[in-house]
Amino acid sequence: MEECISVFDMLKIGVGPSSSHTLGPWRAAERFLNELRNEYDINTINRVKVDLYGSLSLTGKGHATDLAIMLGLSGQDPEYIPVQNIDGIIKSIESKNEIHLGNQILIPFYTLQDIVFNKNFLPFHANGLTFTAYFNNETEYSSTFYSIGGGFVVKEERDNAHKKEAIKCAFPFPIDKATELLAYCTKENKLISEIIYENEKSMRSEAVIHHELMRIWHTMLECMYIGCHSEGILPGGLHVRRRAFDMHQNLIGLSNYSNPQEWLEEIRKTEVKFRQILKWVSCFALAVNEVNAALGRVVTAPTNGSAGVIPAVLMYYLVIENHQAGENEIKQFLMVAGEIGSIFKKGSTISAAMGGCQAEIGVSSAMAAGALCELMGGTPDQVLMAAEIAMEHHLGLTCDPIGGLVQIPCIERNTMGAIKAINAAELALETDAKNAKVSLDKVIDTMWQTAKDMNSKYKETSEGGLAIAVNMADC
Repeated sequence: MEECISVFDMLKIGVGPSSSHTLGPWRAAERFLNELRNEYDINTINRVKVDLYGSLSLTGKGHATDLAIMLGLSGQDPEYIPVQNIDGIIKSIESKNEIHLGNQILIPFYTLQDIVFNKNFLPFHANGLTFTAYFNNETEYSSTFYSIGGGFVVKEERDNAHKKEAIKCAFPFPIDKATELLAYCTKENKLISEIIYENEKSMRSEAVIHHELMRIWHTMLECMYIGCHSEGILPGGLHVRRRAFDMHQNLIGLSNYSNPQEWLEEIRKTEVKFRQILKWVSCFALAVNEVNAALGRVVTAPTNGSAGVIPAVLMYYLVIENHQAGENEIKQFLMVAGEIGSIFKKGSTISAAMGGCQAEIGVSSAMAAGALCELMGGTPDQVLMAAEIAMEHHLGLTCDPIGGLVQIPCIERNTMGAIKAINAAELALETDAKNAKVSLDKVIDTMWQTAKDMNSKYKETSEGGLAIAVNMADC
């Protein structure tokens, strides 16, 4: 049995543009600092070097991996750092050639020497990085981490330990596969969200669950709000113009509001014509991933690169399908989405460096489809069918970001994933689940086989597909 994967593991608050290339390395830097504090006197360190491998090296610049490492080594928290402070912290490190290690000690730090981009891959995972600390007494300490997608960070020895002795999950309803989840729903006569709520209650109080789920939602809502009210050019050199601002202005017209919640209520009052529905969904998804591309705060869902799908589909439900929906429906949606994501993580991957974009946009679309299906009255069978349909039509999707940036085709793909999720939920609701020919577990297995068969150049390396067909100058 796998470790318990909580909804809060799948939906994490962090800084863009990438959960595997930004949030993961940031968290790895934090863990490295903790190892140093536990074993050594951090005040005796005179240098730190970081080696990046594989996909982290090939697309690390475009994904701000080097910036995330500097922020992590500086003791900054991606969940709470004021994003407007990031630029100043980085400029200070680069101009002074020193870093405030762990927010405790100033040491020399030369970015061109102390962050090394190695194009070779480590055998354990495509996203590897090694930290090395050098001490005044000429000793050194190295530690290697792997960013495996969605902000999750592991060490190879820990994974090997799992293989030797499986860790039992403490959830009352431990789940590895969709069939197990469905069996619990049938036996307990509960919805998927109700089963997941019982699991979450075994780890934390109901008050904490409520608070954290709503904090996730408010972060998503604020992200959409910021994206819809920000114009200009995205950073990185592709000169991509933000589109959510103009689209939003064309849709909402002259309206009065002053914060994200008032904005949501204003949209609910707007008379949405049929042909505008897809525009609104696209606008919400674009808004999130434009914020993500600009190193803004987003929620991994299940990754940063696919962060726009779930908020866009949940907003669709709130502003189009059910104006009376409130906190209960929002929590229900997030719990179902989180659990579907965890099943994909256990059975396949949520890392584009391992599985291509099917592992990010495909999984996020499946998560959103299943969650929407339950809110719209779907049975547990139909919910899992919705997730299966969404992923079925993302199988084989490559990850080939132009310039190594999470912009083209990444931002637009979130709009496509959101629209497919809505379509998948509608199809599942109109289908007798007993007639399903392909199960969710089967499509997850197929996704993993497809990932293993996929050429490595289509797995977040910028060495194939659009990344080489279109260069920076063309954009």
